Amino acid sequence: MNRLQRFTHRIFPEDPHVEAAEKPSDEIKEKLNDNRRITAIDTNGDEFVVPTLTIKQVLGAIPADCYERNTLRALSYVARDIFFISLFGYISYAYFPLIPFVSLRVVAWTCYCVVQSLFGTGLWILAHECGHSAFSPHKYVNDFVGWVLHSFILVPYFSWQISHSKHHKATGNLQRDMVFKPRNREQFLRGQGWEELMEETPIMTLYYLVLQQLFGWVLYLTTNVTGQPYPNRSKWVQNHYLPNSPVFDKKDFWRIIYSDIGILITLTGIYLSIQKWGLLSVTLHYIIPWFGVNHWLVHITYLQHTDPTLAHYDSSEWNFVRGAACTIDRQFGFIGQHIFHDICETHVLHHFVSRIPFYNGRKGTKAIKEVLGEHYRSDDSNFITSLYRVARSCQFIEGDNGVMMFRNANGVGNSKPKDSSTEKREGTPVATTAAAI
Repeated sequence: MNRLQRFTHRIFPEDPHVEAAEKPSDEIKEKLNDNRRITAIDTNGDEFVVPTLTIKQVLGAIPADCYERNTLRALSYVARDIFFISLFGYISYAYFPLIPFVSLRVVAWTCYCVVQSLFGTGLWILAHECGHSAFSPHKYVNDFVGWVLHSFILVPYFSWQISHSKHHKATGNLQRDMVFKPRNREQFLRGQGWEELMEETPIMTLYYLVLQQLFGWVLYLTTNVTGQPYPNRSKWVQNHYLPNSPVFDKKDFWRIIYSDIGILITLTGIYLSIQKWGLLSVTLHYIIPWFGVNHWLVHITYLQHTDPTLAHYDSSEWNFVRGAACTIDRQFGFIGQHIFHDICETHVLHHFVSRIPFYNGRKGTKAIKEVLGEHYRSDDSNFITSLYRVARSCQFIEGDNGVMMFRNANGVGNSKPKDSSTEKREGTPVATTAAAI
């Protein structure tokens, strides 16, 4: 270990959660050979068959070269995304004020914010690669690049990495998944409010989607929304910024502090920028695109883990393979492949092996599709409109054999909740709001 490696090891200590995310526990291993045929009925009314594959079968199909990580190649994608973000930032600063008509300036700024939010999301995804050690074979490179990129977009890198690795270790487990815990029917119907008068209308679905897309990611980081409940702790303590948050263990203390330092540096930069260029300029150049990044993160992660054909499991029926298989690949065309670094198109593979770099994801996905067969989930429908369609059909989960499928109160698909006309519900009709990918 050279001096640089020793220094970064002290600053960024090893995270045991990352290793654990890809090493099933003894309890999980005991379940891997469960060959019982278990079925359920999905939201569309079709039969869902619980996978009985082993992790060895899946991993054995992946070519060895898919695991190869190239640091220079990964850094080239970072440089490319930063180049375009800087280029569009310069164009907007130097030339947008010269546009003579207000209406045209509004159009120009709108296009700018959309494009910057796309490339900002690309940077988030590259930092996500770092969090899984898929960016580089060198830990200090992963930690430094991931910390810098995530801090720039106000994400507490190590804090997110810890909770996200726990999510990978228990994806789809209703008692252990740290990120996605959909409501059951009783939770969905419980509550009071004016929303019940419109609960089955499309306008209410749209209303909650707007809230989800704008604030879901922030609420996840600050209140652990959609995660496991901690009934004896305030929701404001259940966040990614406090070392004593129940989301973390005591040994994670310094990693949370390092994450917070990164956030404070960025907030200081934002404050100084406002002092120099004004609030309006900073809002247009950074804050609005930042909200756009948050939107895309929620859009991507929600559709990766929510679909009428996907299951969730009680601990009694869950194992690692079943959890990894209850994700879905989607297509987002040029944006998905070239700006979002294939995170939409190869997510199923990512949950089986998170250390495969994104540029090898399509080859690995092709390999596991042959093994997974009917258990591989993908959807080629429009990525934008799928958000609304899924939100209408996947509002809560229900099941009586340890296998839970999505249901809704809108009469879409297989069923709607009993007494939905008289009982009341709680919160958003959307099953999940945000997490990390």
